[in-house]
Order: sequence, then structure tokens, then C-alpha cells
Amino acid sequence: MPPRFLVRGGRPLNGAVRPAGNKNAALPAIAASLLADGPVELDNMPRIRDVETMLDLVVDLGAQVEWTAPNTVRIDARGASPKPLDPELCARIRASILLAGPLLARFGQVTLPPPGGDVIGRRRVDTHFLALEQLGASLALGDSYRIESRQLAGAEVFLDEPSVTGTENALMAAVAAKGRTVLRNAAAEPHVQDVARLLVAMGARIEGIGTNVYTIEGGHALHGASYRIGPDHIEIASFIGLAAVTIEDVRGDDLRSTLLGFDRLGVRPRLDGSRLIVDHGQERRIRPDLGGHVPKLEDGPWPAFPADAMSIAVVTATQCEGMVLIFEKMFESRLFFVDKLIGMGARIVLCDPHRAVISGPSHLRGGTVESPDIRAGMAMLLAALAAEGQSTIHNIGQIERGYEQIDARLRALGAEIERLD
Repeated sequence: MPPRFLVRGGRPLNGAVRPAGNKNAALPAIAASLLADGPVELDNMPRIRDVETMLDLVVDLGAQVEWTAPNTVRIDARGASPKPLDPELCARIRASILLAGPLLARFGQVTLPPPGGDVIGRRRVDTHFLALEQLGASLALGDSYRIESRQLAGAEVFLDEPSVTGTENALMAAVAAKGRTVLRNAAAEPHVQDVARLLVAMGARIEGIGTNVYTIEGGHALHGASYRIGPDHIEIASFIGLAAVTIEDVRGDDLRSTLLGFDRLGVRPRLDGSRLIVDHGQERRIRPDLGGHVPKLEDGPWPAFPADAMSIAVVTATQCEGMVLIFEKMFESRLFFVDKLIGMGARIVLCDPHRAVISGPSHLRGGTVESPDIRAGMAMLLAALAAEGQSTIHNIGQIERGYEQIDARLRALGAEIERLD
């Protein structure tokens, strides 16, 4: 039988926890190492399946990879070659598309099989290729994406949407393109900032980090570097919705929109330097809009409430008093997991693929559920911890793609959770 989690819920959880490194920064950082004429050492790397798959992809290209510490990896990509990417590995993760920019910049060509990833609705890749075309690349579409360029050149690039991975691909190509690139309508999430800062540590010249406009002076040689991946702000959101905990080693500036969203649900952590403290006895009362109207919690491009935290917010709302409209704008299938919560006793009306009305608090009952994707899987795990009785969670490989040793870390907080193989 495939691995699964057995959870006995209803236990009070408390203690201190340190978030893992940001998965969505770690994956493009691995891709960026292909641009360096020397070893790149990445610290605070999460030991998760997606990271291992991305490392397998660069090893398949000829890079040397060595874990020098439990969460530190050294990548020497000087021996990489422009061979087609492994279709089986690419099918495991959507982040395989992040290899397009660096391979094109280094070798002038890349053959990219369709990327995999979570099934949370249509996830277009047009932004990536439109940006690369504006930098001088040509695209041929068949069973794979074939991208070529004799010489990338700086340009004015306006992204048709502020795609995170599209921005990262454009940045990695632009640092190798000769001349100035101005990248507008770019994403500015913490993990995009991490990638830009890594490129700067490698010798790139980038201005505007943390904004929606990047200016890149490209064409300069990039060297090896050391960089520490920042904490995963989505994992921090998961712990906020979980229990009375102290979360160590956080970046307060990365959490403003997340804390605002949870404040609307009556969960109000406090920042103490680099620690985020969720005190006992949270109000957990949804704050209505003026006039007593039903409030809305919606996601959006950074710095708005992050889309990847919406599944966590849904489960948290089921345990809060009042009613709230959840509006997930980015992915048309992300909210479909709520049927599993309804089966556990949650009071949720799914209005359409993007909106759900939640009335709480609900008395959740344990049940047998399946993890549909990384974020919904973690949300179901939180629901099981809050529920009365025993729950079995199947397809936990989805959770383990994005959360490092989550069962052991939850046990340290007092959770009764067992991984069955």
C-alpha cells in the first residue's frame, strides 16, 4: 500500500518550530547555478522531493551535485552539456520549465518536455516564451518546446502577467543577454527576490529587486557564489493556522499580507524580531466588513495575500466564528478540495471554481481523505489535526513534495501523527 498518514486529531499543539527554506526559491536557484562558471553553494535548502527531482535534472545534464551538510548543497555545473531534458523527470515537477532561461542563455538552445506539477487548473506557460522571444529567442512547438537563439539581446520586456516562474526565467536569460533589459509587470514575491539576489551574488547587475520593474545590465560573466535560501512564508502560514506556536527565523516583511489575511479570521500572531508568536487563546472570530457585511479574503499578485496560502486559510476559517467569502482568483481547480472538508463536517458552499462561502466554527470529524496537491494536502493535514477522531490521509507524496519531514516536525509540537509505508 502507498505511504499514508494516520492522524489522531483534537490534541492541543504548542512549541517552537523553524520553517524550512522556501521551495519556490530553491528550485530556480538550482536552475540559476547552470549560469555560473564555478560552484554554487546553496544553504537552507529543503530536503523535499521536488528539490531532489530538480537536482536529478541538472545531474542528468552533467552537473556535479554534493550535499555538504543536511540542508546545504553544492552544485558545479561547469560540465553540463546541451542535451534534451529527461521527459520523465520533467513530468514530475512544473519547475522543470525554469531550466529554459539558463540553458538557452548558456548553450543557445534547449529542448524542454512539457512540465508537470500540481493539477490545480490550467497553468499557462506563454509568459515564459513571450519574454524569451522578446530577448531574441525563437520557439518551435511539437511534443516538446524547442527554443533557440544565436545571441540573446537586452530589450524592453513587458510580461503579459506577473508570473513568478516567468519572471525568474526572464531574469536568468536577461543576465546573459548583451545590453540592458527592462522587465516590467514582473513578479516580486520573496522567492523571486531570492533568485535575483543569488544572481547578483554570482556577479549579475540587477536593480529593482522587490519591485515590479527590474533593470538588468546583461552580458557579464557569472561566477560561483554562496547563498542562503530564505524561509518559506507559505509554510509559516501553515503553522499560523495550526496551533499556538513560536515560529523561528522569519522575515517580517515577507509576512505582512499573510498576517493581514489571518487577522481578518481572528488569528493575530505577533512579530518579535525574527520570531512570529501565535499566542494561546486566539479570538478566532471573523471580522465582518463595515455594516456587518460578509467579508472577503482574496489572493492576488505580491504583495497581496499569497495564492498558495488560500487552502490553509480555508481550513482555518472552518474553525473561526462567523462567515467569510474566499475568493481564489488564480487557479480554477484549487478550491475543489473543499468537498473533502465538507465530508468531515465543514459548512462550506462552493459557489463556483473560484469562490467559496465558509460558515464557522465547524465540528470536524476524522475521515479517510486524499491529498490532491501540495497546498490542499497540507490543508487536509491541518483539518485532520483539528478533527475529532482518527483520519487517514492518502497520496501523501504530494505533501512531501513541498514540506520537509512534516510528520516529525508536527510530532515535536504534540501532534499524534504516524507515517505508514
